[in-house]
Amino acid sequence: MEFDDPTPPLYQPLVDLRNGAVASLEALHTGADSLPALRRSCQDRQHWQGGVLDGGDLQVAINVAPAQLHDPHFGPAVAALLDQYAIQPAALTLELSEATLTKNPTASDSALAFFKQLGACLTLDQFGSGPACLRNLKRYPFDYIKLDAACVTHVADDEGAAAMCQALIAMAHYLGIRVAADGVHTEAQCAFLRNNLCDLIQGPFYAPPLTPAEVGALLREDRRLPPHLLRVQARRRCLLLVDDEANILSALRRLLRPDGYEILSAGCGEQGLELLARQPVDVIISDQRMPGLSGADFLRQARILRPDTIRIMLSGYTELQSVTDAVNEGAIYKFLTKPWNDDHLRAHLRDAFRLKEIADDNLRLTMEVRNANHELASANRRMEQLLHQMQRQIDRDEISLNIAHDILQQLPLPVIGMDDGGMIAFVNGAAGRLFQRSGALLGNAASAVLPALFPGGALPPPGHLAHIDGLHYAVQAYPMGQHSASRGSLITLSHCENAP
Repeated sequence: MEFDDPTPPLYQPLVDLRNGAVASLEALHTGADSLPALRRSCQDRQHWQGGVLDGGDLQVAINVAPAQLHDPHFGPAVAALLDQYAIQPAALTLELSEATLTKNPTASDSALAFFKQLGACLTLDQFGSGPACLRNLKRYPFDYIKLDAACVTHVADDEGAAAMCQALIAMAHYLGIRVAADGVHTEAQCAFLRNNLCDLIQGPFYAPPLTPAEVGALLREDRRLPPHLLRVQARRRCLLLVDDEANILSALRRLLRPDGYEILSAGCGEQGLELLARQPVDVIISDQRMPGLSGADFLRQARILRPDTIRIMLSGYTELQSVTDAVNEGAIYKFLTKPWNDDHLRAHLRDAFRLKEIADDNLRLTMEVRNANHELASANRRMEQLLHQMQRQIDRDEISLNIAHDILQQLPLPVIGMDDGGMIAFVNGAAGRLFQRSGALLGNAASAVLPALFPGGALPPPGHLAHIDGLHYAVQAYPMGQHSASRGSLITLSHCENAP
């Protein structure tokens, strides 16, 4: 299947932080009509999957405008498209902004209920970019919230932005809602989101918007995030050395290389911060007196950038007040002096890495517990939605049953309903008047209280005539259960004017 569009649509991948693979592709269409974009996405998805109609778990995400969401024809049209391309509804995600929902809350309720009944996924888009109403997270059956890019921009370098993002993720997970993050540009942002159990990321860090052909190549390549950015990973022991004296760096590398560390080095604090921004580090050893940033100031900034690192100062020059302040602030784990004792330094490093590994294990266990709680909350939310749908169906069935009951009651034709044991379970008004002399009917065996209708105690055969109060009636039996789960039979009586 080839497309000759002069301006092909663009898609941006959403990547799963559990395995690093593409989980969904958002169609970046313009305009208020989502149906052409959905149709093209269905065609592209089939093409990416090599012609296989139901191509696994790969989702496509479509943005929906208010007018379209509230159009009563939109839902059935989407269902028809999915059916046409043999795509499971779970492979479709509808992205909606909160402004879309508030345009017409009642119509939004109805539309979202339809799509959940269909089996599609729902994402609340641009979350955190405005005065979000938290009640809407409980009211509407969303599977995901997507954090707006503005919430993600400064998570790696601003404590306030980081705290807000953490709170939004934790709140969503508590409600059983998964979290995607938009606008991820750097590895530091990705690492922060990974550490806080964000589920999906989207942005230039992984891939910019791509044409359908570029998406196909990306999927065939199966390009994934590097292992160190995934939730579950085998951590290596990484050591960063920062000193403006090249001979000191060389001596430390020679001493520590046999211990199996991955060793990075920088000649000043600024270079050290650049390295930290690009990749995670377990332990830092820094000199104090360096051009530009002092060791204490470098370690302060390193603590903000990589708060999980173990930070050691190794220096022959001591500015007592500066170092003391850094220790008291928690920026420095230990202060060691030059010249160093090789055995003591290696022992201190072993202790530092052991402390880091304990912290990593605690973090891993915490993440596993949080992830388990998140999965449980998600399962509970899906169960609540299912129960809500079942209750709605029960309510609709009860309404239908009441309507049918009223119709039968108003019919001039006598109607009697029996269960599969032959007991009378229903008598309409016409039948009650006709058999008012027969005593109580409900709950009694029909053949016993109405023997004229049941020759030989069995259901009346076709063409059976019954003589009641001097009149003749044609008796017809209709077994139930052919088109429903009902059991038993209906008996109708029709007056015969010219019966013999």
